[in-house]
Amino acid sequence: MISPWDQRIQRAEELAQTRSPAAEMLRFYGEIARLQKTIYEQQPSDVLPHLPALLKLVKRVGPAPLVRMAEECSRIEEGGLFERWLLQPSYEYRAAQSHVSRNAVQPDCPFCGERPQVGVLRGEGDGAKRSLICSLCSTEWDFRRLLCPSCGEEDPEKLPVYTAEELPYVRIEACDTCRMYIKAVDLSRNGLAVPVVDELATVSLNLWAEDHGYSKLQLNLLGV
Repeated sequence: MISPWDQRIQRAEELAQTRSPAAEMLRFYGEIARLQKTIYEQQPSDVLPHLPALLKLVKRVGPAPLVRMAEECSRIEEGGLFERWLLQPSYEYRAAQSHVSRNAVQPDCPFCGERPQVGVLRGEGDGAKRSLICSLCSTEWDFRRLLCPSCGEEDPEKLPVYTAEELPYVRIEACDTCRMYIKAVDLSRNGLAVPVVDELATVSLNLWAEDHGYSKLQLNLLGV
């Protein structure tokens, strides 16, 4: 059975061939995911020894702003991108071993308390069941379909949904009360999608949302 890490790496490679505006970002993510897979499999008690490999990777294939960060980095900055990349596999491993309820209908992750990165829609009867995926430990948990995970707004008139014609299975789920948004991947429309990767591939939707006055609930792994 293919591991979640291999699924992400393969999906990033596939989308890099078809989503040209995000191709560079997807290839870079694939390299980060390979390093994270190694950390996940080794489960070291201290991830700091992996910092040199991460910095070398960023300098080799990273976008220019991150290359500059890597060249200036001498230690892990608390709360920074590099720390998050190194810690994520450990959090994901511990979350997978935990018995936390995935039915906890709450806006933040029931395991680590972080905000969600992306929503997921799956077919259920005449509608679609909605869940959220944590931006740090990748825990997935149920969440009400018509409810803003930022402010709790539940008036359908204030929860607009936007899609792009070329990306019909990825949608912006916005809130006109708090002006926040989260992207959701509809697996009933594209069963091949890997939500955390397809969310990265649709950066054009981020730009559209920002142009219309919405802010993203939680930045993704690459800080977008």
